Amino acid sequence: MSQPSQMGFQDATSPLMEELLHFHDHALMIVFLISTLVLYIIVAMVSTELTNKLILDSQEIEVIWTVLPALILILIALPSLKILYLMDEINDPHLTIKTVGHQWYWSYEYTDYEELGFDSYMIPTNDLTPGQFRLLEADHRMVIPVESPIRILVTAEDVLHSWTVPTLGVKMDAVPGRLNQVAFVASRVGIFYGQCSEICGANHSFMPVVVEAVPLEHFEYWTSAMLEDI
Repeated sequence: MSQPSQMGFQDATSPLMEELLHFHDHALMIVFLISTLVLYIIVAMVSTELTNKLILDSQEIEVIWTVLPALILILIALPSLKILYLMDEINDPHLTIKTVGHQWYWSYEYTDYEELGFDSYMIPTNDLTPGQFRLLEADHRMVIPVESPIRILVTAEDVLHSWTVPTLGVKMDAVPGRLNQVAFVASRVGIFYGQCSEICGANHSFMPVVVEAVPLEHFEYWTSAMLEDI
């Protein structure tokens, strides 16, 4: 018996991920209709209903199977281009966080706060507490305010990494010597997990990403406590 999150996508946590899920369902329905039509034609031809030479060689049929695929591609391309532009759009972010990939951990720098930064290592299996997820928990989570535009600046210190959080619809490569950026808005409070999605070495699967979205007042309390500890 399947459990939640074992089949299909995780629940969307950002407007961008909601758009991606809608596009997935849209494209999947088109694929289903195409497969049904092709299967019907094959079955009809096997039963000799479409083997008439006048039908197979007609100009009308050739026009249909030329124009129809073009229309289908347009139906897929238009929403896809819309999402691509939405993913690149960054308007007035409330918070900017620089994320640096290392072998094999992440470090975070809150550029809007002086000297606020930390490293995030995976918690070993033997140190996990009940309720924590194996290979997904980190000793320091990236805390963000909910319903606020967040900009992530992604880079790497050594090799290629990829900062990925599926439920937020975010996946950005971390390239040494290059600064990439991505933006998102967490639409609900929660803890969201991801992993490095680039094969970056022997411990590639042991550098999780943990994002904790909290209300703004809790985020301000957290930043104050972190700055006092520095």
